[in-house]
Amino acid sequence: VQLVESGGGSVQAGGSLRLSCETSGYTYSRYCMGWFRQAPGKEREGVASIDSDGSTGYAHSVKGRFTISQDNAKNTLYLQMNSLKPEDTAMYYCATKPRRGLCERPNLYNYWGQGTQVTVSS
Repeated sequence: VQLVESGGGSVQAGGSLRLSCETSGYTYSRYCMGWFRQAPGKEREGVASIDSDGSTGYAHSVKGRFTISQDNAKNTLYLQMNSLKPEDTAMYYCATKPRRGLCERPNLYNYWGQGTQVTVSS
């Protein structure tokens, strides 16, 4: 199983970025996929997740600004990030697990990408 993130970068506050996560090596009918982030000195936290039934979940801090989506034909997960704030600065990771439910919990995920850095300046 491979997950490869891209799309990170440096932007000013108020700007936008779209992260992508290309996946390969598996096909699950029931799964969760999620975006997580970790800032220096902080624990990894859930940002957004999507269940195989299409339901989505967001951290309170990003609700209304970030949108998670997937293109199954391209085996790609996306995270559209708008109205970025300096506190969004972190390494962003995508992950997947072959089970539904509790998609917001990073410790339940089996497979992780290498991460992509997002830096938001004020």
